[in-house]
Amino acid sequence: MEKIKMITPLVEMDGDEMTRIIWKLIKDILILPYVDLKSEYYDLGLEYRNETDDKVTFDSAYATKKYGVAVKCATITPNADRVKEYNLKEMWKSPNGTIRAILDGTVFRAPIIVKGITPYIPTWTKPITIARHAYGDVYKNTEMQVPEGSKCELVCTDKDGNEIRQTIHEFDSSAGIIQGLHNIDQSIQSFARCCFNYALDTKQDIWFATKDTISKKYDHRFKDIFNEIFDAEYKEKFDAAGIEYFYTLIDDAVARVVRSEGGYIWACKNYDGDVMSDMVATAYGSLAMMTSVLVSPDGTYEYEAAHGTVQRHYYKHLKGEETSTNSVATLFAWTGALRKRGELDGLSDLCAFADKLEKATIQTIEDGVMTGDLYLLSKLENKKKVNTEEFLLAVNDRLKALL
Repeated sequence: MEKIKMITPLVEMDGDEMTRIIWKLIKDILILPYVDLKSEYYDLGLEYRNETDDKVTFDSAYATKKYGVAVKCATITPNADRVKEYNLKEMWKSPNGTIRAILDGTVFRAPIIVKGITPYIPTWTKPITIARHAYGDVYKNTEMQVPEGSKCELVCTDKDGNEIRQTIHEFDSSAGIIQGLHNIDQSIQSFARCCFNYALDTKQDIWFATKDTISKKYDHRFKDIFNEIFDAEYKEKFDAAGIEYFYTLIDDAVARVVRSEGGYIWACKNYDGDVMSDMVATAYGSLAMMTSVLVSPDGTYEYEAAHGTVQRHYYKHLKGEETSTNSVATLFAWTGALRKRGELDGLSDLCAFADKLEKATIQTIEDGVMTGDLYLLSKLENKKKVNTEEFLLAVNDRLKALL
């Protein structure tokens, strides 16, 4: 068949370890034979990030703002051991954190559901998408240990030098601990608009939850901003689309989620989203079967896998040993980016190709051909464990039939 043409490039961010190996296999087996791929390539592998003093990460984010669509491979966020292993100049920051900050984006994660893998909560027959606010709260906190006899206060000094003070606690009889959290209206507003835009884009209801009855200033500010933006900018659009925005307390939301069938977006503050995304991923079966997309208020999209670089499999690969690594999340990052590029450029054949590639992937697993992690989870009677490359070749067989 003639290769599908592209108009505008998408930004391609290569990564590290086993996912870097998978990245090339996906391109060589499932994309380049069918698509005349236009991409602006950035190597976010740890060695090149170190070589460029991490400039390449910033360049890739700015390119994403320019072109509107990116696809990213999993990358290493180095710790002290990685600094030694890769002989790094310094302990470079998380590429995801850098990109999120530049794009002002919200992360949406949703499970990929296949027959044979039953969620631990059997009522969940539709995917639950977690929208996590990716700024502030405990991730940018200030904290300290406090000696006995101390008095701790919140102090705010305004631009004119005036002070407002509130006592946190007087540690008269015991030492203790304190922490200070912050967020900013601008980031919360961006979070709200990202959530509402994504709900309209995917035609799903959206739930949002905080603990505003206890946190009457901090959490209540989130609730108020969401309500103000929804009423002013989105209510009519939601009514026209036949979808709903729903607010409740976080503990009520958890109870509702567990009893639900799924099929909605659950928007969470930063810490809540961190915890609940892992809970949802595990309950549906596997982090390797989760899509992840970063969406900006201006409509910029960056697709990636929800998992890490699969270090243990990479070390096996380096020894020449066979691996059976799940490539589905990385594959769906590519299909998500290609589909969005097709939607934005009006390329229906590119969108259709992405749909068929996803269908072929799911069909492969439901036919009983799968990597080792899914083999252990699947309840299919006739199933076969295959290695990393064999799985992608099996997907390609089914893709050819669909094309």
